[in-house]
Amino acid sequence: METQELIETFEFLGDWEERYRYLIDLGRKLEPLPEAEHSEANKVRGCMSQVWLTHRVEPGSPPRLTFLGDSDAHIVKGLIALLLQLLSGRTPQEILDADVNGVFERLGLESHISMNRRNGFYAMVERIRQIAREHATSVS
Repeated sequence: METQELIETFEFLGDWEERYRYLIDLGRKLEPLPEAEHSEANKVRGCMSQVWLTHRVEPGSPPRLTFLGDSDAHIVKGLIALLLQLLSGRTPQEILDADVNGVFERLGLESHISMNRRNGFYAMVERIRQIAREHATSVS
């Protein structure tokens, strides 16, 4: 789903109860993270909930990064799904150039999720950007 489509979906849903349900539904549709990937090395620091993120490199020129994630909290799992829709399958440079904070604000999440979840979301964004930076430098 493209960013604009995601924003339009959120605007269409209207009230926040519907938007939360949509987020939870997105989380339920995430590709399952293999149990072996629920490791300490894949854990995202800075999240109140347990969050795991892993990735694989899809060959190509330039290569693309595909991310998988999971959480023990429904809303957080939905936030992971949202983030992966925005960033997974993109090149390292596209990930680094993406205005995730702007999208987060346009979706209205900035003022509708708790400070702890917001901090956790930004910790996930930073983890993905860190991975992208590592792959951007290894490509150049």
